Amino acid sequence: MSFRDELNSIRPDMKMISEQEMYELIIGTARADERIRAVYMNGSRTDKNAPKDIFQDYDIVYAVRETKPFYEDKHWIDRFGERLYMQCPDELDRSLGKEVDFSQSYGWLIQFADGNRLDLHVESVGCFDYECDKLCRILLDKDGIMPNIPEPTDEQYRVKKPSQAEFEAACNEFWWCLNNVAKGLWRNELPYVHDMLSYAVRPQLVKILSWKIGLDTDFSVSVGKSAKYMYRWLPADVWERFLKTYGGANVEEVWNAVFIMCGLFDEFAPQTAERLGYHYNSEEAANSRAWLEKVRNYPKE
Repeated sequence: MSFRDELNSIRPDMKMISEQEMYELIIGTARADERIRAVYMNGSRTDKNAPKDIFQDYDIVYAVRETKPFYEDKHWIDRFGERLYMQCPDELDRSLGKEVDFSQSYGWLIQFADGNRLDLHVESVGCFDYECDKLCRILLDKDGIMPNIPEPTDEQYRVKKPSQAEFEAACNEFWWCLNNVAKGLWRNELPYVHDMLSYAVRPQLVKILSWKIGLDTDFSVSVGKSAKYMYRWLPADVWERFLKTYGGANVEEVWNAVFIMCGLFDEFAPQTAERLGYHYNSEEAANSRAWLEKVRNYPKE
């Protein structure tokens, strides 16, 4: 039984709207409302390389004559289904003191009871900027106001060849920040350690693996947000090792994860450097790993 069938069996009164029905509703709303002059879609549903499933958002933008009537009376979005909950990111930004121009654009992120999710925006006519996001498909243009654009492409999200400076910076950041991880583990400060791994160390490993993938594919693919598609181009055993770098809730588990990270980095960074014709500081790597070993065995007293 598919997820949609399971959901419909749980909520027989709330049948999940199909993709075709959703498009008809989105475009039909634009046709029926003279304030809406065009509608376009971006995001994963326009990306031919993205896996297709029922959890993909519908990223929809209505080009309107004036945004104010839409954000002042939010009941108009009820036509898309029964809302479970939603977020208004522009409202949140303004409440936090950020400058937000509602007259240019306003958005709602909506989770519906039937299982669909709609990331909906209204923007003033003339604000469309294709260069900002080339994963874009025009669904309706009443007045010919939208530019002629090519088929959606993920080109801007593809892995880019690094410069020598970018490569060396990634390597240095990886090996240097492990110093902070080591002392955090010795102190049993796991929240700090996980932050260092997530925001400073692992991103450098992702860069190295992404550059390897770029070299393997002539820099023609995207590994996706948070490297979620990286498994497509890595050997299965390498991907499994990478997943094991997400350590657990005790110090020994995290130490093990850290050394798996080091092993992956020290295996693929030199290979990547050689293929790029760049220098890899193997002495820095060896010294960092030796320090990690030393700190791991430091007595607590």
